[in-house]
Amino acid sequence: MRSKQEIRSLVDGFAKSRMTRREYCEKHNIPVTKFDYWRRARRSKPRLVDIAIETQPSAGFALVLANGRRIESSWTFVEAELLRLIRVAEA
Repeated sequence: MRSKQEIRSLVDGFAKSRMTRREYCEKHNIPVTKFDYWRRARRSKPRLVDIAIETQPSAGFALVLANGRRIESSWTFVEAELLRLIRVAEA
């Protein structure tokens, strides 16, 4: 069984290899179907996105996510609540 680090390295290495999937899998002794599964699983994992927080002292805040979503509020949050809000917005 391969480690997560080894799988990540193999999936990343394929993009740089300039080989077909079949050639790459044969070279590394990986069934093509398993390799495709690893690639799909890697794509479907949530990724961190850059965010920008615009603050206006009297108007609360506006949270703008990299995917274009925007959350505005006049409420004040403690840091833990704001982090929870960001995680929900990214989902």
